[in-house]
Amino acid sequence: MPGSIDAEPDSTVPRKRLRHRLPRSWRQHWKLVALLGAFSLALLVTLHDVGIKPYITGDVEIAAAEITEDIAGSVDLFDTSVDHELSIDITDVEYDDMVESYQKDGEKKWVTATVTIDGTVINDVAVRLKGNSTLMGLRGTGGAGGGGEGGPGRGGMQPPEGMELPEGMEMPEGMEMPEGMEMPEGMQMPEGMEPPDGMEMPEGGMGGGVGGGGMAAMSQASADDPTSLPLLLSFDENVEGRAYQGMTEISVRPGSPVINEAMALSLTKEAGLPTQDYGYAVYSVNGSDTTTRLLLAHPDENMANNLFDSPGYLYKADASSQLAYVDDDQSSYSDQFKQINSSDEGTLQPIIDFLKWMDEADDEEFAADLDEWVDVDSLADYLAMQNLITNSDDMSGPGQNYYLWYDLESEKLSVISWDLNLAMQGNATLGPDDENGMFGGMFGGGNRGTGGAGGAGGMRGGNALKERFLASEELKAVYTEAYWKLFDRVYADGTAAETVAGLAESVPTSDALSAADLETAIDSMSDWVDQRTSTLKKARKE
Repeated sequence: MPGSIDAEPDSTVPRKRLRHRLPRSWRQHWKLVALLGAFSLALLVTLHDVGIKPYITGDVEIAAAEITEDIAGSVDLFDTSVDHELSIDITDVEYDDMVESYQKDGEKKWVTATVTIDGTVINDVAVRLKGNSTLMGLRGTGGAGGGGEGGPGRGGMQPPEGMELPEGMEMPEGMEMPEGMEMPEGMQMPEGMEPPDGMEMPEGGMGGGVGGGGMAAMSQASADDPTSLPLLLSFDENVEGRAYQGMTEISVRPGSPVINEAMALSLTKEAGLPTQDYGYAVYSVNGSDTTTRLLLAHPDENMANNLFDSPGYLYKADASSQLAYVDDDQSSYSDQFKQINSSDEGTLQPIIDFLKWMDEADDEEFAADLDEWVDVDSLADYLAMQNLITNSDDMSGPGQNYYLWYDLESEKLSVISWDLNLAMQGNATLGPDDENGMFGGMFGGGNRGTGGAGGAGGMRGGNALKERFLASEELKAVYTEAYWKLFDRVYADGTAAETVAGLAESVPTSDALSAADLETAIDSMSDWVDQRTSTLKKARKE
């Protein structure tokens, strides 16, 4: 079993056996045995100061989840050449149970619904709420879902009246909003809410943000409008072995038309980095008016097993996780990281071993030996891409949005992007070396070594791996090289502009999304891409 340790010698063996006479062959070759012992001792002394990397022991087998019923559907869900439709029928009892469970104690309870995708009816589909900050508008007045104990604002000052912080974020004790603070570009205030004194809204007021998505979607979730809720659909939760076009889960993203998230997903894929497939559909619940929604392939066991050519483990970081060493007990990390594939035979040991090393490594050792633990080129690509698409909620954001991949062949970790709904709507003039924290970095980042504990007077966020990587002169050079390589691939060669044009042709309109609204979102994104491209071209010359 992975992570198993060979058994200790049997301590019950009678000690009198040690007095038995040694075999003749041992007596004849004692000099050779002594020489080998002396060599081993010398080797141990030589390696005394050399870090020894622990490995997963035993034969590791990555078994794919067995799909016994793969619903083909009428057309590929992610085929952009055709319009798609998704409808959900759910009883009032099931719907109320789902919403009230979340509002009461933050539980995202599975309920049952009938789902129709492009004309194919699927019964007994499990449905639950999905997200953290995107469910702000659904939270009540207490419990984990409503900002009570365990929810936003715990352990410190409460946010301004009418405003709730995304799950995982908290105002430090005694802190007030800084005078003159400006809202980041694209961020929206919930309807009817006034910003704190001194806070200025971005030019354009309370519009839909760049591309019609991002922060605006956080305030749209309402129990009165089922189509506004971000949902996760599971085809195998109620029917074991069932999938739709190879996917056991599909995520229905909030907001419309969220061009920014589609752009970020597309460009990440164009950059050659691992990401999720997506598509758009005209969406309705219980025969409601239609809206336009982004559908996302949710990382499941099959996706994890096909993410790379070599086998490995995929872990999802929780919103409240900290990439920091606690102790050697795996249970100390079980609520921080969820293993997606081979969870029955898997282990969190690769993460624990790495975190322990990082906790003990000084800056010189960190820079010199990181490549023994992490795919450094892959990490540089990830960090560069997050800046290029101005994602303010990446692995160091308040949502801790990332996956970790442990390659069983190379025995190294990689970071996989996740949840890009806040990407490509921030400051288009962000430089390669500029910080890109939520709220424009006004609240600081995490302390090195605390992995998300938050800086002095800072909101929850930060990530020790990211911060130490970029603080190292040697590793920063790897980042810079990756940055301009990816810039050429997604901006300089016109890929981003072409992607915007493609979305203009493929995103369907609906009752809630008119052709004029879609055109406005597309134009906004096109302007943003132009500004981002020109800014970085100028920065490269300087």
